[in-house]
Amino acid sequence: DVQLQASGGGLVQAGGSLRLSCAASGVSFDVYSIAWFRKAPGKEREGVSCINNSDGATYYKDPVKGRFTISRDNAPNTVYLQMGSLKPEDTAVYYCNAHALLGYPEPMTFNYWGQGTLVTVSS
Repeated sequence: DVQLQASGGGLVQAGGSLRLSCAASGVSFDVYSIAWFRKAPGKEREGVSCINNSDGATYYKDPVKGRFTISRDNAPNTVYLQMGSLKPEDTAVYYCNAHALLGYPEPMTFNYWGQGTLVTVSS
């Protein structure tokens, strides 16, 4: 079974930092890319950052560029999201996601979600 366990959320003042963790079981980082998404109250879920399975390349959406850093550690099987210079607009439930396109000759998408962890940034 695939399990993604997100943790590390909490209440922080604007300008502060938090580190989120996504502990993964049942997936290999060599096969699955890992992404962080967030959903703020009244808003659609949006992607935040992603780390590629193949080469470890990282990607960030514009609102978090320069402030957030995604990384992975194969032992333990955990992906981190280091968040700095936090702003009230970063307040959201943060979710980790594992996804891969596998199979031949007709690849299938495999997509797994963890439960969220709440980040609240006070002004």
